Amino acid sequence: MSATTKSTSIETRQSATADAGEQAGGGLKRSLRLLFVYTLATGAIFTFVCYWDGIFLSYCGPGTWLGFLLMTAMVLPIGFVYAELSTMLPSTGSCLVFNTVGMNKHAGFWSAWLIMCAWLAVPAAGVLGILEWLNYQFLDYGLNGSYAVIVGAVLLCLWCLVSLCKNIVAGGLQTTMLFIAIGGLLITAGLFFFSGHWSLSNFSSFFANANAGDYGIGLGWIIGCAFLITPYFGFETVPAMVEEGTFPIKDQKKAILGSVLTCGIIYAIFYLAEAGCIDWNAYAFDSAPFVTFETLKLVFPGAGWMSWFVIALGVFGVVFPIGTSVLGFWYSAVRMLFAMGRQNFLPKAFAKCNRYGQPIIPNLLILAISIGFLAMQSITAFFDLMAFACAICYAMSSISAILLDVRHPEWERPYHAPGGMAMKIASLIISLTVAVFCCIGIGVQTWVGFAGYMGVGVVLWCTMLAKWRVKGKDSTVWMRTPAGVIEY
Repeated sequence: MSATTKSTSIETRQSATADAGEQAGGGLKRSLRLLFVYTLATGAIFTFVCYWDGIFLSYCGPGTWLGFLLMTAMVLPIGFVYAELSTMLPSTGSCLVFNTVGMNKHAGFWSAWLIMCAWLAVPAAGVLGILEWLNYQFLDYGLNGSYAVIVGAVLLCLWCLVSLCKNIVAGGLQTTMLFIAIGGLLITAGLFFFSGHWSLSNFSSFFANANAGDYGIGLGWIIGCAFLITPYFGFETVPAMVEEGTFPIKDQKKAILGSVLTCGIIYAIFYLAEAGCIDWNAYAFDSAPFVTFETLKLVFPGAGWMSWFVIALGVFGVVFPIGTSVLGFWYSAVRMLFAMGRQNFLPKAFAKCNRYGQPIIPNLLILAISIGFLAMQSITAFFDLMAFACAICYAMSSISAILLDVRHPEWERPYHAPGGMAMKIASLIISLTVAVFCCIGIGVQTWVGFAGYMGVGVVLWCTMLAKWRVKGKDSTVWMRTPAGVIEY
């Protein structure tokens, strides 16, 4: 490994990295305000609230709201670590950059591959959610088979087109959908609280959960709580857009930490309101979607306006959150592939951008992968897998943060995680703990899917090993650090 001896400031390094992207063919363009980055990250976390509600409530029962508060508290240390790393190493690629610089290029590749396991599953899962809502609400489950794939493919093409447009288009669309969704869900929570059916007695079986039959109530609830990390992965999308921000690099922490807190608080309020209206002695832990719709119909029987409200809730509680989530992860996965192409993990063609500064091949590749997942009609099985993959990736980034503290305490850090080394160790312990409990709860089918995904990664990794053996500037992995450009 070699490094230049010239040290540069964070802002200069951020601009220089973006300039490198320009030279790679088009390059990312600075056009994202802090609000847009915050809404892209918050929208990514603010996932399928009224679609995966059955999964959430099955895993943690009446205590789902507490599970979200606990997960918020556990994710914040990871967020602090990411906020420090992303301001110290302001380069598109997030964990790819953090773990290449902190450990080596192999750790960088595998952390990127793990996080993309979750990111790449979101578009197809989101489309399936919208299709299932259309079936539930309007079509009496008549949209299925090849027709569902065709309609879903059209939706995915629309997302791809938005991603290929100027950043301002995606940012404005994301902001509008997100704040309408938040407002609508808070109104729904208010309806639950003041319905006359909300009662503390509904929390008497506080830790009831779907895993209790296999693991007991206590361990079953803890496993369910661990799986709740799935809605939270999304704050790490902020570093993916670092080169496109028009704001001071130190303000990135506001988007990272703000997105986690916003979603954690809203999740807790919403599920506290809903759980208080459910008779848990009669509730079937079958992970069926749209529990919120059914609960509203039960607590407001005969209300003529409720049928219209349920349709509206489908828009701002299903379509809009899914729309924001898919767009946030699509953007992030595109930029991860862009960074891998620019810095010689993948062919240079992956770094080619259109006139709006949007990577072309990564967008088209994600579209193709998403349509392929959609055709399989089994993407919802990835829920548990997403949680496990994210937890392992977060653990690797925490290790890199610890190693960088030890090896390079002199490097400029515009934002310091509170507690220093203790916070980084806490982040590592939390990530590994979540991963362990996810392992306990993951079924055989999910492990088979994970093995297949990692097998594809092994093929790609071996291809890259062969590429790296060839001498030349197009086969050397490089990263821009506070010490200058380092080759790996």
